[in-house]
Amino acid sequence: MKKLTLPIIFILGIFICMLDTTIMNVSLPNISIHLKSGLDSLSWALNIYLILFASLTIPLTRFAELYGIHKWFLIGVSLFAIGSLTSACASGLHILLIGRAIQSIGAAFVFPLSMTLGINLVDVSSRTKMIAILGITQGLAAALGPTIGGIVTQFLGWRWIFLINVPITIVIIILGIANLTFDKETNTKQSMDSLGAVLSLVFLFSLSLGMIQGRNWGWLSWPTVLCFVISLGGFILFLITEKTSKNPMIPLQLFANPSFSLSAVIIILSNLFLVATTVILPSYFTNIENFDSLHASLLIAPISISIFIFSPISGFMRQNISSKWLLAAGFLIMVLGYFWLSNGALRHQNDTIVAGIAVGMGYGMITGSILIISAGHFTGRLLTASQSVTSVLRQVGAMLAVAIFITGLYSNLNTAREHSISHAQQSIKSLNISEKNQDNILKTINMKMTQTVFLPTDTSHLSKTLSTYILETEQYTKNQLTKAFEKLYLLSIPFLLLGALISLFLKNKYL
Repeated sequence: MKKLTLPIIFILGIFICMLDTTIMNVSLPNISIHLKSGLDSLSWALNIYLILFASLTIPLTRFAELYGIHKWFLIGVSLFAIGSLTSACASGLHILLIGRAIQSIGAAFVFPLSMTLGINLVDVSSRTKMIAILGITQGLAAALGPTIGGIVTQFLGWRWIFLINVPITIVIIILGIANLTFDKETNTKQSMDSLGAVLSLVFLFSLSLGMIQGRNWGWLSWPTVLCFVISLGGFILFLITEKTSKNPMIPLQLFANPSFSLSAVIIILSNLFLVATTVILPSYFTNIENFDSLHASLLIAPISISIFIFSPISGFMRQNISSKWLLAAGFLIMVLGYFWLSNGALRHQNDTIVAGIAVGMGYGMITGSILIISAGHFTGRLLTASQSVTSVLRQVGAMLAVAIFITGLYSNLNTAREHSISHAQQSIKSLNISEKNQDNILKTINMKMTQTVFLPTDTSHLSKTLSTYILETEQYTKNQLTKAFEKLYLLSIPFLLLGALISLFLKNKYL
Protein backbone atom coordinates (compact mmCIF):
# COMPACT_ATOMS: atom_id res chain seq x y z
CA MET A 1 0.00 0.00 0.00
CA LYS A 2 2.82 2.39 0.91
CA LYS A 3 4.52 1.82 -2.47
CA LEU A 4 1.38 3.10 -4.17
CA THR A 5 0.53 5.89 -1.74
CA LEU A 6 3.90 7.66 -1.59
CA PRO A 7 4.17 8.29 -5.36
CA ILE A 8 0.63 9.70 -5.32
CA ILE A 9 1.59 12.14 -2.54
CA PHE A 10 4.57 13.48 -4.47
CA ILE A 11 2.77 13.57 -7.82
CA LEU A 12 -0.03 15.65 -6.27
CA GLY A 13 2.55 17.95 -4.67
CA ILE A 14 4.22 18.62 -8.01
CA PHE A 15 0.86 19.03 -9.73
CA ILE A 16 -0.50 21.81 -7.49
CA CYS A 17 2.79 23.74 -7.49
CA MET A 18 3.14 23.78 -11.28
CA LEU A 19 -0.60 24.28 -11.88
CA ASP A 20 -0.53 27.55 -9.96
CA THR A 21 2.25 29.00 -12.10
CA THR A 22 -0.24 29.39 -14.99
CA ILE A 23 -3.79 28.84 -13.70
CA MET A 24 -4.44 32.57 -13.19
CA ASN A 25 -3.48 33.63 -16.73
CA VAL A 26 -6.90 33.36 -18.36
CA SER A 27 -8.78 34.47 -15.24
CA LEU A 28 -7.04 37.84 -14.76
CA PRO A 29 -9.72 39.96 -16.51
CA ASN A 30 -12.44 38.37 -14.36
CA ILE A 31 -10.45 38.86 -11.14
CA SER A 32 -9.71 42.45 -12.18
CA ILE A 33 -13.41 43.26 -12.36
CA HIS A 34 -14.28 41.68 -9.00
CA LEU A 35 -11.32 43.16 -7.09
CA LYS A 36 -11.59 46.49 -8.95
CA SER A 37 -7.89 46.44 -9.73
CA GLY A 38 -6.08 47.24 -12.99
CA LEU A 39 -4.44 44.41 -14.92
CA ASP A 40 -0.96 45.93 -14.47
CA SER A 41 -1.34 45.87 -10.67
CA LEU A 42 -3.05 42.47 -10.73
CA SER A 43 -0.19 40.97 -12.74
CA TRP A 44 1.79 41.04 -9.49
CA ALA A 45 -0.37 38.14 -8.31
CA LEU A 46 1.36 36.14 -11.07
CA ASN A 47 4.76 37.75 -10.62
CA ILE A 48 5.08 37.31 -6.87
CA TYR A 49 4.47 33.57 -7.18
CA LEU A 50 7.17 33.13 -9.82
CA ILE A 51 9.68 35.43 -8.10
CA LEU A 52 9.43 33.90 -4.63
CA PHE A 53 9.16 30.35 -5.97
CA ALA A 54 12.39 30.80 -7.94
CA SER A 55 14.35 32.72 -5.29
CA LEU A 56 13.40 30.62 -2.25
CA THR A 57 13.67 27.11 -3.69
CA ILE A 58 17.42 26.59 -3.15
CA PRO A 59 17.70 27.90 0.46
CA LEU A 60 14.43 26.29 1.62
CA THR A 61 15.32 22.94 0.07
CA ARG A 62 18.66 22.99 1.89
CA PHE A 63 16.92 24.02 5.12
CA ALA A 64 14.51 21.08 4.79
CA GLU A 65 17.39 18.73 4.07
CA LEU A 66 19.00 19.69 7.39
CA TYR A 67 15.90 19.81 9.56
CA GLY A 68 13.69 17.08 8.14
CA ILE A 69 12.63 16.61 4.51
CA HIS A 70 9.41 14.74 5.32
CA LYS A 71 8.39 17.19 8.02
CA TRP A 72 9.07 20.28 5.96
CA PHE A 73 7.42 18.76 2.93
CA LEU A 74 4.15 18.60 4.87
CA ILE A 75 4.71 22.06 6.35
CA GLY A 76 5.16 23.32 2.79
CA VAL A 77 1.90 21.67 1.75
CA SER A 78 0.16 23.29 4.73
CA LEU A 79 1.54 26.71 3.75
CA PHE A 80 0.32 26.15 0.20
CA ALA A 81 -3.16 25.34 1.52
CA ILE A 82 -3.20 28.45 3.74
CA GLY A 83 -2.05 30.61 0.82
CA SER A 84 -4.73 29.12 -1.44
CA LEU A 85 -7.48 29.82 1.09
CA THR A 86 -6.21 33.36 1.65
CA SER A 87 -6.16 34.01 -2.11
CA ALA A 88 -9.65 32.58 -2.57
CA CYS A 89 -11.09 34.78 0.20
CA ALA A 90 -9.32 37.96 -0.93
CA SER A 91 -11.48 41.07 -0.90
CA GLY A 92 -8.75 43.22 -2.42
CA LEU A 93 -5.44 43.07 -4.25
CA HIS A 94 -3.26 43.24 -1.12
CA ILE A 95 -4.86 40.15 0.44
CA LEU A 96 -4.54 38.29 -2.85
CA LEU A 97 -0.83 39.14 -3.01
CA ILE A 98 -0.31 37.93 0.56
CA GLY A 99 -2.07 34.67 -0.27
CA ARG A 100 0.01 34.16 -3.41
CA ALA A 101 3.22 34.89 -1.48
CA ILE A 102 2.34 32.23 1.12
CA GLN A 103 1.52 29.81 -1.70
CA SER A 104 4.91 30.40 -3.32
CA ILE A 105 6.79 29.78 -0.05
CA GLY A 106 4.94 26.49 0.28
CA ALA A 107 5.70 25.62 -3.35
CA ALA A 108 9.42 26.34 -2.81
CA PHE A 109 9.39 23.53 -0.25
CA VAL A 110 6.96 21.14 -1.91
CA PHE A 111 8.12 21.03 -5.53
CA PRO A 112 11.83 20.13 -5.19
CA LEU A 113 11.19 17.86 -2.19
CA SER A 114 8.47 16.03 -4.14
CA MET A 115 10.95 15.39 -6.95
CA THR A 116 13.71 14.23 -4.59
CA LEU A 117 11.49 12.02 -2.44
CA GLY A 118 9.74 10.57 -5.49
CA ILE A 119 13.01 9.66 -7.21
CA ASN A 120 14.39 8.17 -3.98
CA LEU A 121 11.50 5.69 -3.88
CA VAL A 122 13.25 3.57 -6.52
CA ASP A 123 16.76 2.30 -7.16
CA VAL A 124 19.09 4.29 -9.42
CA SER A 125 18.93 1.52 -12.02
CA SER A 126 15.13 1.70 -12.28
CA ARG A 127 14.42 5.40 -11.78
CA THR A 128 13.54 6.11 -15.44
CA LYS A 129 9.87 5.23 -14.97
CA MET A 130 9.49 7.34 -11.83
CA ILE A 131 11.20 10.38 -13.33
CA ALA A 132 9.05 10.02 -16.46
CA ILE A 133 5.90 10.09 -14.32
CA LEU A 134 7.09 13.08 -12.32
CA GLY A 135 8.16 14.84 -15.53
CA ILE A 136 4.78 14.29 -17.14
CA THR A 137 3.16 15.81 -14.08
CA GLN A 138 5.34 18.93 -14.27
CA GLY A 139 4.76 19.74 -17.93
CA LEU A 140 1.13 18.67 -17.89
CA ALA A 141 0.23 20.78 -14.85
CA ALA A 142 1.88 23.92 -16.26
CA ALA A 143 0.20 23.43 -19.64
CA LEU A 144 -3.17 22.56 -18.10
CA GLY A 145 -3.16 25.67 -15.91
CA PRO A 146 -4.85 28.07 -18.38
CA THR A 147 -7.37 25.43 -19.49
CA ILE A 148 -8.40 24.51 -15.95
CA GLY A 149 -8.41 28.19 -15.00
CA GLY A 150 -10.71 29.05 -17.88
CA ILE A 151 -13.15 26.21 -17.20
CA VAL A 152 -13.28 26.81 -13.45
CA THR A 153 -13.69 30.57 -13.85
CA GLN A 154 -16.47 30.12 -16.41
CA PHE A 155 -18.58 27.71 -14.36
CA LEU A 156 -17.61 28.25 -10.69
CA GLY A 157 -15.99 31.68 -10.48
CA TRP A 158 -12.37 32.81 -10.15
CA ARG A 159 -12.11 32.05 -6.41
CA TRP A 160 -12.32 28.35 -7.20
CA ILE A 161 -9.02 28.39 -9.08
CA PHE A 162 -7.52 28.60 -5.58
CA LEU A 163 -10.12 26.62 -3.66
CA ILE A 164 -9.54 23.50 -5.80
CA ASN A 165 -6.10 23.27 -4.17
CA VAL A 166 -7.56 22.85 -0.68
CA PRO A 167 -8.99 19.30 -0.96
CA ILE A 168 -5.83 18.18 -2.77
CA THR A 169 -3.60 19.55 0.01
CA ILE A 170 -5.81 17.89 2.65
CA VAL A 171 -5.40 14.54 0.89
CA ILE A 172 -1.61 15.02 0.72
CA ILE A 173 -1.40 15.93 4.43
CA ILE A 174 -3.55 12.97 5.57
CA LEU A 175 -1.66 10.47 3.40
CA GLY A 176 1.67 12.06 4.37
CA ILE A 177 1.06 11.81 8.11
CA ALA A 178 0.10 8.16 7.70
CA ASN A 179 3.00 7.15 5.44
CA LEU A 180 6.00 9.46 5.87
CA THR A 181 8.70 8.97 8.48
CA PHE A 182 9.53 11.86 10.82
CA ASP A 183 11.91 10.27 13.35
CA LYS A 184 15.62 11.09 13.29
CA GLU A 185 15.32 13.41 10.30
CA THR A 186 17.30 16.33 11.72
CA ASN A 187 20.92 16.42 10.57
CA THR A 188 22.83 18.11 13.42
CA LYS A 189 26.21 17.15 11.98
CA GLN A 190 25.95 19.83 9.28
CA SER A 191 25.34 23.55 9.57
CA MET A 192 23.33 25.81 7.29
CA ASP A 193 25.38 27.76 4.79
CA SER A 194 23.73 31.03 5.85
CA LEU A 195 25.84 33.30 3.65
CA GLY A 196 25.21 31.09 0.63
CA ALA A 197 21.48 31.11 1.39
CA VAL A 198 21.39 34.92 1.55
CA LEU A 199 23.44 35.31 -1.62
CA SER A 200 21.32 32.81 -3.56
CA LEU A 201 18.22 34.69 -2.42
CA VAL A 202 19.68 38.06 -3.48
CA PHE A 203 20.90 36.69 -6.82
CA LEU A 204 17.65 34.96 -7.80
CA PHE A 205 15.26 37.58 -6.38
CA SER A 206 16.95 40.50 -8.17
CA LEU A 207 17.23 38.48 -11.39
CA SER A 208 13.54 37.53 -11.25
CA LEU A 209 12.41 41.05 -10.41
CA GLY A 210 14.48 42.56 -13.21
CA MET A 211 13.20 40.10 -15.83
CA ILE A 212 9.55 40.51 -14.88
CA GLN A 213 9.50 44.28 -14.32
CA GLY A 214 11.95 45.24 -17.07
CA ARG A 215 9.20 46.01 -19.56
CA ASN A 216 7.29 48.28 -17.18
CA TRP A 217 10.35 50.06 -15.80
CA GLY A 218 12.24 50.15 -19.10
CA TRP A 219 15.09 47.76 -19.87
CA LEU A 220 17.69 50.53 -19.59
CA SER A 221 16.08 52.29 -16.62
CA TRP A 222 18.09 52.50 -13.40
CA PRO A 223 15.81 50.12 -11.38
CA THR A 224 16.14 47.38 -14.04
CA VAL A 225 19.89 47.87 -14.50
CA LEU A 226 20.34 47.91 -10.71
CA CYS A 227 18.47 44.60 -10.40
CA PHE A 228 20.73 42.94 -12.96
CA VAL A 229 23.90 44.43 -11.45
CA ILE A 230 22.89 43.19 -7.98
CA SER A 231 22.01 39.80 -9.48
CA LEU A 232 25.39 39.50 -11.22
CA GLY A 233 27.25 40.55 -8.08
CA GLY A 234 25.22 38.16 -5.95
CA PHE A 235 25.88 35.32 -8.39
CA ILE A 236 29.66 35.88 -8.38
CA LEU A 237 29.79 36.08 -4.57
CA PHE A 238 27.55 32.99 -4.37
CA LEU A 239 29.98 30.99 -6.52
CA ILE A 240 32.93 32.12 -4.39
CA THR A 241 31.10 31.23 -1.19
CA GLU A 242 29.97 27.82 -2.44
CA LYS A 243 33.47 26.97 -3.59
CA THR A 244 34.89 27.49 -0.10
CA SER A 245 31.94 26.36 2.03
CA LYS A 246 32.09 23.02 3.86
CA ASN A 247 28.32 22.57 3.50
CA PRO A 248 27.40 24.50 0.34
CA MET A 249 23.84 25.28 -0.68
CA ILE A 250 24.61 23.85 -4.12
CA PRO A 251 27.63 21.56 -4.56
CA LEU A 252 29.42 23.02 -7.59
CA GLN A 253 30.56 19.52 -8.55
CA LEU A 254 27.01 19.15 -9.87
CA PHE A 255 28.01 21.28 -12.86
CA ALA A 256 31.18 19.26 -13.43
CA ASN A 257 28.84 16.74 -15.02
CA PRO A 258 28.54 17.89 -18.68
CA SER A 259 25.14 16.25 -19.12
CA PHE A 260 23.70 18.19 -16.17
CA SER A 261 25.12 21.51 -17.41
CA LEU A 262 23.70 21.02 -20.91
CA SER A 263 20.39 19.81 -19.52
CA ALA A 264 20.18 23.04 -17.49
CA VAL A 265 20.21 25.09 -20.71
CA ILE A 266 17.69 22.78 -22.38
CA ILE A 267 15.31 22.97 -19.40
CA ILE A 268 15.33 26.78 -19.57
CA LEU A 269 14.76 26.86 -23.34
CA SER A 270 12.01 24.23 -23.41
CA ASN A 271 10.05 25.87 -20.59
CA LEU A 272 10.52 29.30 -22.14
CA PHE A 273 8.86 28.17 -25.36
CA LEU A 274 6.12 26.20 -23.60
CA VAL A 275 5.09 29.20 -21.50
CA ALA A 276 5.25 31.39 -24.60
CA THR A 277 2.31 29.44 -26.01
CA THR A 278 0.30 28.77 -22.85
CA VAL A 279 0.48 32.46 -21.84
CA ILE A 280 0.47 34.31 -25.17
CA LEU A 281 -2.17 32.27 -27.03
CA PRO A 282 -4.97 32.80 -24.46
CA SER A 283 -4.19 36.53 -24.61
CA TYR A 284 -4.64 36.50 -28.38
CA PHE A 285 -7.93 34.66 -28.30
CA THR A 286 -9.48 36.76 -25.51
CA ASN A 287 -8.15 40.18 -26.58
CA ILE A 288 -8.07 39.99 -30.38
CA GLU A 289 -10.64 37.31 -31.27
CA ASN A 290 -12.84 38.33 -28.31
CA PHE A 291 -13.43 34.70 -27.23
CA ASP A 292 -14.51 34.05 -23.66
CA SER A 293 -12.02 32.51 -21.23
CA LEU A 294 -13.49 29.01 -21.64
CA HIS A 295 -13.25 29.09 -25.43
CA ALA A 296 -9.68 30.40 -25.27
CA SER A 297 -8.58 27.81 -22.72
CA LEU A 298 -10.04 24.92 -24.71
CA LEU A 299 -8.10 25.96 -27.81
CA ILE A 300 -4.81 25.44 -26.00
CA ALA A 301 -5.90 22.20 -24.31
CA PRO A 302 -4.34 20.10 -27.15
CA ILE A 303 -0.91 21.24 -25.92
CA SER A 304 -1.57 19.56 -22.57
CA ILE A 305 -2.97 16.42 -24.15
CA SER A 306 0.10 16.05 -26.38
CA ILE A 307 2.45 16.48 -23.41
CA PHE A 308 0.54 13.80 -21.52
CA ILE A 309 0.88 11.38 -24.45
CA PHE A 310 4.42 12.02 -25.68
CA SER A 311 6.29 12.67 -22.44
CA PRO A 312 6.15 9.02 -21.26
CA ILE A 313 6.74 7.77 -24.79
CA SER A 314 9.94 9.82 -24.96
CA GLY A 315 11.06 8.62 -21.53
CA PHE A 316 10.81 4.99 -22.53
CA MET A 317 12.17 5.47 -26.06
CA ARG A 318 15.52 6.32 -24.44
CA GLN A 319 16.10 2.59 -24.16
CA ASN A 320 16.40 2.33 -27.95
CA ILE A 321 17.16 5.88 -29.15
CA SER A 322 19.89 8.21 -27.90
CA SER A 323 18.45 11.03 -25.81
CA LYS A 324 20.22 13.69 -27.86
CA TRP A 325 18.20 12.65 -30.92
CA LEU A 326 14.94 12.65 -28.97
CA LEU A 327 15.68 16.12 -27.59
CA ALA A 328 16.68 17.48 -30.99
CA ALA A 329 13.55 15.97 -32.54
CA GLY A 330 11.44 17.56 -29.79
CA PHE A 331 12.81 21.03 -30.55
CA LEU A 332 12.33 20.51 -34.30
CA ILE A 333 8.70 19.46 -33.79
CA MET A 334 8.18 22.59 -31.69
CA VAL A 335 9.65 24.53 -34.62
CA LEU A 336 6.89 23.12 -36.84
CA GLY A 337 4.26 24.25 -34.33
CA TYR A 338 5.78 27.71 -34.07
CA PHE A 339 6.11 28.00 -37.87
CA TRP A 340 2.43 27.11 -38.20
CA LEU A 341 1.46 29.70 -35.58
CA SER A 342 3.46 32.32 -37.47
CA ASN A 343 1.84 31.47 -40.81
CA GLY A 344 -1.92 31.55 -40.44
CA ALA A 345 -2.76 29.06 -37.69
CA LEU A 346 -4.05 31.84 -35.42
CA ARG A 347 -6.69 32.76 -38.01
CA HIS A 348 -8.24 29.29 -38.11
CA GLN A 349 -9.16 27.36 -34.98
CA ASN A 350 -8.51 23.92 -36.46
CA ASP A 351 -5.00 25.01 -37.47
CA THR A 352 -4.44 26.42 -33.98
CA ILE A 353 -5.29 23.03 -32.52
CA VAL A 354 -2.89 21.21 -34.86
CA ALA A 355 -0.09 23.71 -34.12
CA GLY A 356 -0.75 23.25 -30.40
CA ILE A 357 -0.47 19.48 -30.79
CA ALA A 358 2.95 19.97 -32.42
CA VAL A 359 4.16 22.27 -29.64
CA GLY A 360 2.92 19.86 -26.94
CA MET A 361 4.36 16.85 -28.73
CA GLY A 362 7.78 18.51 -29.04
CA TYR A 363 7.82 19.67 -25.43
CA GLY A 364 6.66 16.24 -24.27
CA MET A 365 9.56 14.58 -26.08
CA ILE A 366 11.99 17.02 -24.47
CA THR A 367 10.71 16.86 -20.91
CA GLY A 368 10.35 13.09 -21.01
CA SER A 369 14.11 12.76 -21.52
CA ILE A 370 15.67 15.83 -19.98
CA LEU A 371 14.55 15.21 -16.40
CA ILE A 372 16.05 11.73 -16.51
CA ILE A 373 19.32 13.17 -17.80
CA SER A 374 19.39 15.98 -15.21
CA ALA A 375 18.89 13.50 -12.36
CA GLY A 376 21.58 11.27 -13.86
CA HIS A 377 22.93 8.78 -11.36
CA PHE A 378 22.98 11.30 -8.53
CA THR A 379 22.09 10.13 -5.05
CA GLY A 380 21.79 11.74 -1.63
CA ARG A 381 22.93 15.35 -1.38
CA LEU A 382 23.64 15.70 -5.11
CA LEU A 383 20.20 14.40 -6.06
CA THR A 384 18.47 16.89 -3.75
CA ALA A 385 20.61 19.73 -5.09
CA SER A 386 19.97 18.74 -8.70
CA GLN A 387 16.21 18.87 -8.15
CA SER A 388 16.29 22.25 -6.44
CA VAL A 389 18.40 23.63 -9.29
CA THR A 390 16.15 22.20 -12.02
CA SER A 391 13.14 23.60 -10.17
CA VAL A 392 14.71 27.06 -10.27
CA LEU A 393 15.61 26.64 -13.94
CA ARG A 394 12.00 25.90 -14.83
CA GLN A 395 10.92 29.15 -13.18
CA VAL A 396 13.73 31.04 -14.89
CA GLY A 397 12.45 29.71 -18.23
CA ALA A 398 8.93 30.87 -17.37
CA MET A 399 10.14 34.32 -16.32
CA LEU A 400 12.25 34.65 -19.46
CA ALA A 401 9.13 33.87 -21.49
CA VAL A 402 7.27 36.67 -19.72
CA ALA A 403 10.18 39.09 -20.11
CA ILE A 404 10.99 38.36 -23.75
CA PHE A 405 7.61 37.52 -25.25
CA ILE A 406 5.51 40.11 -23.46
CA THR A 407 8.06 42.82 -24.27
CA GLY A 408 8.23 41.70 -27.89
CA LEU A 409 4.47 41.47 -28.11
CA TYR A 410 3.93 45.01 -26.80
CA SER A 411 6.49 46.33 -29.25
CA ASN A 412 4.82 44.49 -32.14
CA LEU A 413 1.36 45.63 -31.08
CA ASN A 414 2.48 49.26 -30.90
CA THR A 415 3.87 48.98 -34.43
CA ALA A 416 0.62 47.36 -35.59
CA ARG A 417 -1.42 50.21 -34.11
CA GLU A 418 0.79 52.83 -35.76
CA HIS A 419 0.32 51.15 -39.15
CA SER A 420 -3.43 50.92 -38.60
CA ILE A 421 -3.77 54.58 -37.65
CA SER A 422 -1.69 55.62 -40.69
CA HIS A 423 -3.89 53.43 -42.90
CA ALA A 424 -7.05 54.97 -41.41
CA GLN A 425 -5.74 58.51 -41.97
CA GLN A 426 -4.95 57.83 -45.60
CA SER A 427 -8.16 55.99 -46.47
CA ILE A 428 -10.52 58.46 -44.78
CA LYS A 429 -9.50 61.15 -47.26
CA SER A 430 -11.47 59.29 -49.91
CA LEU A 431 -14.71 59.84 -47.96
CA ASN A 432 -16.88 62.79 -48.86
CA ILE A 433 -17.27 64.14 -45.33
CA SER A 434 -16.18 67.28 -43.54
CA GLU A 435 -12.77 67.63 -41.94
CA LYS A 436 -14.43 67.95 -38.53
CA ASN A 437 -16.20 64.58 -38.97
CA GLN A 438 -12.95 63.07 -40.24
CA ASP A 439 -11.15 64.24 -37.09
CA ASN A 440 -13.91 62.83 -34.85
CA ILE A 441 -13.78 59.43 -36.56
CA LEU A 442 -9.98 59.30 -36.36
CA LYS A 443 -10.09 60.19 -32.65
CA THR A 444 -12.55 57.34 -32.08
CA ILE A 445 -10.34 54.91 -34.01
CA ASN A 446 -7.26 56.10 -32.13
CA MET A 447 -9.03 55.55 -28.79
CA LYS A 448 -10.01 52.02 -29.79
CA MET A 449 -6.37 51.27 -30.60
CA THR A 450 -5.41 51.82 -26.96
CA GLN A 451 -8.03 49.42 -25.57
CA THR A 452 -6.95 46.05 -24.19
CA VAL A 453 -9.69 44.11 -25.98
CA PHE A 454 -10.39 44.60 -29.68
CA LEU A 455 -14.17 45.00 -30.09
CA PRO A 456 -15.79 45.57 -33.52
CA THR A 457 -17.90 48.71 -33.86
CA ASP A 458 -21.69 48.52 -34.32
CA THR A 459 -22.16 50.26 -37.70
CA SER A 460 -25.86 49.47 -38.16
CA HIS A 461 -26.86 53.11 -37.55
CA LEU A 462 -24.27 54.59 -39.93
CA SER A 463 -24.41 55.30 -43.65
CA LYS A 464 -23.27 52.58 -46.01
CA THR A 465 -20.16 54.53 -47.05
CA LEU A 466 -19.07 55.23 -43.49
CA SER A 467 -19.95 51.71 -42.34
CA THR A 468 -17.86 50.19 -45.12
CA TYR A 469 -14.92 52.43 -44.21
CA ILE A 470 -15.04 51.54 -40.51
CA LEU A 471 -15.41 47.80 -41.14
CA GLU A 472 -12.53 47.83 -43.63
CA THR A 473 -10.35 49.82 -41.22
CA GLU A 474 -11.09 47.51 -38.32
CA GLN A 475 -10.43 44.42 -40.43
CA TYR A 476 -7.09 45.91 -41.44
CA THR A 477 -6.35 46.64 -37.77
CA LYS A 478 -7.23 43.11 -36.72
CA ASN A 479 -4.94 41.71 -39.41
CA GLN A 480 -2.12 43.94 -38.18
CA LEU A 481 -2.65 42.86 -34.57
CA THR A 482 -2.68 39.21 -35.61
CA LYS A 483 0.57 39.74 -37.52
CA ALA A 484 2.07 41.15 -34.29
CA PHE A 485 1.50 37.77 -32.61
CA GLU A 486 2.63 35.83 -35.68
CA LYS A 487 5.88 37.80 -35.89
CA LEU A 488 6.64 36.86 -32.30
CA TYR A 489 6.46 33.14 -33.09
CA LEU A 490 8.43 33.51 -36.31
CA LEU A 491 11.31 35.25 -34.54
CA SER A 492 11.40 32.41 -31.97
CA ILE A 493 12.25 29.71 -34.51
CA PRO A 494 16.05 30.34 -34.63
CA PHE A 495 16.23 29.92 -30.85
CA LEU A 496 14.31 26.65 -31.02
CA LEU A 497 16.79 25.49 -33.64
CA LEU A 498 19.55 26.51 -31.23
CA GLY A 499 17.95 24.22 -28.65
CA ALA A 500 18.07 21.34 -31.15
CA LEU A 501 21.74 22.08 -31.84
CA ILE A 502 22.66 22.20 -28.15
CA SER A 503 20.93 18.85 -27.65
CA LEU A 504 23.32 17.22 -30.10
CA PHE A 505 26.29 18.10 -27.88
CA LEU A 506 25.13 15.64 -25.21
CA LYS A 507 27.59 12.76 -25.19
CA ASN A 508 26.34 9.21 -25.38
CA LYS A 509 28.31 8.16 -22.33
CA TYR A 510 26.17 10.49 -20.17
CA LEU A 511 22.89 9.25 -21.56
